Amino acid sequence: MVTTVGTENTAEMLITNLIKLEHDAIAAYERVIDKLDDADFKAKITAFKADHDQHIGELKSIASNMNVDMPEGGDLKKMLTTGKIELANLAGDSAILKAMKSNEDDTVQAYQQARENGVGDGQWNAFFEKALEDEKRHRAWFESAAQR
Repeated sequence: MVTTVGTENTAEMLITNLIKLEHDAIAAYERVIDKLDDADFKAKITAFKADHDQHIGELKSIASNMNVDMPEGGDLKKMLTTGKIELANLAGDSAILKAMKSNEDDTVQAYQQARENGVGDGQWNAFFEKALEDEKRHRAWFESAAQR
């Protein structure tokens, strides 16, 4: 799926939509942790969820400094991200990991676009770069783990 998150015309909308995206990602991670059978996979994914928790903390701090209302949840995309997990659950752990890799494709794209988006005047680029590297690492692991 192609995401437009990261391409917003205002800094307020950029941060708001990244918060929503992170809420959706966290919901998917929580669902996956509950569904997987492999304890090693669960431990790794729990660590990845902690990265998303850090991202949302940083985004909320940015939003607070901007006096932007912070969304307390995701948006309709949550049904897509968690729905993929539910469908994949029928096929086992490998399918769940592939579904999560697909979700990570969106977060990688969102942070790439946010990093290149000029509405923040570069003030958040260090955060966007770290989040992007986290998301690339997550995506690579999901892709590799799904092949096992």
